[in-house]
Amino acid sequence: MQILHHGAVNGVTGSCHELVVNEQTSVLIDCGLFQGEDSKADLSIEFNITHVTALIVTHCHIDHVGRIPYLLAAGFKGPIFTSIASASLLPLVIEDALKVGVTRDSKIIAACLSLLNKRIVAVDYKTWFELPCKEPDKAKARFQRAGHILGSAYVEIDITNNDNKHRVVFSGDLGAPYTPLLPSPKPPYKADTLVIESTYGDKNHQGRKERTKTLKNIIERAVTDNGVVLVPAFSIGRTQELLYELEQLIHSSSKKSKWRDIHVILDSPMAANFTEQYKKFKHLWDSEAKRKVANSRHPLDFKNLTTVDSHKEHMAIINYLSSRQKPAIILAASGMCTGGRIVNYLERFLNDKTTDVLFVGYQGRGTLGRDIQKYGPRNGYVFINDARITINAKVHTISGYSAHADQNGLIKFVTGMHKKPSYIKIVHGDDDAKNALAAKYKEVLGNDVEVEIGRS
Repeated sequence: MQILHHGAVNGVTGSCHELVVNEQTSVLIDCGLFQGEDSKADLSIEFNITHVTALIVTHCHIDHVGRIPYLLAAGFKGPIFTSIASASLLPLVIEDALKVGVTRDSKIIAACLSLLNKRIVAVDYKTWFELPCKEPDKAKARFQRAGHILGSAYVEIDITNNDNKHRVVFSGDLGAPYTPLLPSPKPPYKADTLVIESTYGDKNHQGRKERTKTLKNIIERAVTDNGVVLVPAFSIGRTQELLYELEQLIHSSSKKSKWRDIHVILDSPMAANFTEQYKKFKHLWDSEAKRKVANSRHPLDFKNLTTVDSHKEHMAIINYLSSRQKPAIILAASGMCTGGRIVNYLERFLNDKTTDVLFVGYQGRGTLGRDIQKYGPRNGYVFINDARITINAKVHTISGYSAHADQNGLIKFVTGMHKKPSYIKIVHGDDDAKNALAAKYKEVLGNDVEVEIGRS
């Protein structure tokens, strides 16, 4: 057995890991797009897929699934295993990725989606499924809830050779505890080998009460001057969590509070589509969210919320906000400001002193979001569509709303196992995060566990 990496080892994007079972069989875990500094002009599949018999998708963020069309184009004909909710999301994500980054040709898009849909195999959580495998080895896998976004999973893979059994666990992206909507991930019973993400391997998030209070304070300060609050948010996961939290803040405010007048604008057709998917899969929500629905609350669809669909409506909203008299919160993709409608808002409002930009998730190296985070507090500037724009807006970051587990969560994922792994490989993180997590694992687990930082 061997594990190869074709992305997300020198950074946090392009997740693609190959589990080599034997000389005739290997399985891919995710096949994601590179973003920010990791971006590549050539997206062709550069590794040999001759013996790749299956693809396992942990969740539908673009940095975990964005290269699937290129994998299909390279001749991959195996099954694509994923959770039931992810199977519903995946065609939507791929269609959008093709339209934004590849082609608007409807025939090409339809052909790709047809290939994709033929390959998808939806599997429920906690259900073992056989992986195509050449003898003498056998392999099976199952998904467990990861709490990162709707449908997200970590995957347990058992490889059997005669009487020898070895369990490999790939974490995918693990969710943070106590986030809205989805239950927190529970550690597996055991692992012999663990491949784990490290996005926040060197940091710990605010607690939920603290981050909600921070969100409330930032927005209340921001709207005193009737300014706009721009929130770059990923279409899947972060957007729905923020809507949930904003609905709660509005619902719990007094009737004379400014919160009752705040206009919340969801300007992302993709996010709106995914919000509908979240509603469709309400049975996967946590108990708190289910109680609200039972009490006739609509945490993802409330009175103050406006959803923007067409590009014409999008431009009209920008023009309206330029002459507004009431405060507004705008949620728009992309989460790292690498494209999408948020860029138009930033171009128009970033140099306005009444604007606040609120980052609620990780900003990758080389992204516009990271540059705004870095240069905003010093009144620096960024280039958007080749125009130099001074950052007069106030810039805030709330790491507690990250959909990723923090260092404590990543530690507990291992210490919570009944049988600890003998080997841990750390991926999906910047160097500082990977090194810090590796040091913490060695400190907590001692010399019984070999800890290695993944390299491409």
